[in-house]
Amino acid sequence: MKMTRLLLSGCLGAFLASTHMTPIQAETLRVLTGPATGALNVPINRAVVVESDVPFGEVSIANPGIADIATFTDRSIYVLGKAPGRTTLTLLGPDGTLISNVEVHVTPDVAEFKERLQQILPGEPIEVRTANDGIVLSGQVSSTAKMDRATDLANRYAPDRVSNLMVVGGTQQVMLKVRFAEMQRSVGKALSSTLAVSTDNNGNEISSGSGLADSFGSLGVQFGIGDVSFDVLLEALESKGMVRTLAEPNLTALSGQEATFLAGGEYPVPTAADNGEVSVEYKTFGVELNFTPVVVDGDIINLSINSAVSSIDTTITVETGTGVTLNGFKRRESSTTVEMRDGQSFAIAGLLQDDFTNNSEQLPWLGDVPVLGALFRSVDYQRSQTELVIIVTPHLVTPVSGEALALPTDRVRIPTEADLFLFGEVAKSPSGAAGEVARQDFSTSYGYVME
Repeated sequence: MKMTRLLLSGCLGAFLASTHMTPIQAETLRVLTGPATGALNVPINRAVVVESDVPFGEVSIANPGIADIATFTDRSIYVLGKAPGRTTLTLLGPDGTLISNVEVHVTPDVAEFKERLQQILPGEPIEVRTANDGIVLSGQVSSTAKMDRATDLANRYAPDRVSNLMVVGGTQQVMLKVRFAEMQRSVGKALSSTLAVSTDNNGNEISSGSGLADSFGSLGVQFGIGDVSFDVLLEALESKGMVRTLAEPNLTALSGQEATFLAGGEYPVPTAADNGEVSVEYKTFGVELNFTPVVVDGDIINLSINSAVSSIDTTITVETGTGVTLNGFKRRESSTTVEMRDGQSFAIAGLLQDDFTNNSEQLPWLGDVPVLGALFRSVDYQRSQTELVIIVTPHLVTPVSGEALALPTDRVRIPTEADLFLFGEVAKSPSGAAGEVARQDFSTSYGYVME
């Protein structure tokens, strides 16, 4: 018997050496007459030995696709795991009587998986267990990226049979600071003239040119020669305008969750239903922001951002059949995915729009005369520029106590009746949001200079 066991150990060592597998300590299960001493756990592509206290005459495996068997003596069986699953090993005596049924569990080779896991993710306290024919991962990892690496490696050993019970430690809340800065500049210049010639006798009048609708900036001259009266009207108008739009929303969201922001309003739009009735739908406008942060590794943050700036365009109108007038919309939007570290910034959009219009109207031939032809021409020049810049900055944040946060209204004191009626003070001190706006300087050149 001792010689047989030595021969069995030598055969097992030769098998492991021929397959270039990492040696492990062989498991031996003893089978008594009747039930086995326990279930037989066999890793995939590994072998264990089953020993029987009584000689057997026949041995069989219920599912050869899960485990393969070979007999060396009438008391020892060689069991090789082939695929994850459960099957039954049956031992019969020389007279055909049942000796025992051994339950065989073939599981993924977690020993090798643990070694590879420690090599790839050293220092991560990940616990590995087997459940049925799969792998269960648990513990706390330092980042989402390392959790994904551990899951991908586990799928190599148990494809589609990995249960991920790991949690991510550290800060997983992201505050996104977004700055919307939009500048609108417009310049308009117009020059027109009107020449009228009339006679006092028959009241006939000859006129040319076209004047501006606004009488601001007009100069009229009237003179006569005999019965002929000359009226000359020169109109010149120049307009300049600038609009600054600024929004700085700060949003906080959990890693992997979406946050939404809207600063604006809703515009009612009537729509016709199938039954002929008119219903009202509301279209949002203003500053819109949707973002989804994902903390990848440490302080590296992946951001999926959708932002838009829209406003009502009063220059575009649509008349409906019910007599309702609808306005158009101006909309500038961007959608992107970026990756940056905590505190870093990206300019995700720099949208510049430049509109130029130049119209000239004149009387044929007379408007081409040098110098005097200006009396028979009307020129209109319009230029409008809009520049939009969107800058995003993410921060990893943690909650604080409520006393540590301040509101803009905390710095504004309500005036007394005497301060309001006698001194006209709407706020006791020029602080808070109203005071900050009052102290801002709007005379600086923003973005660009337009001629």
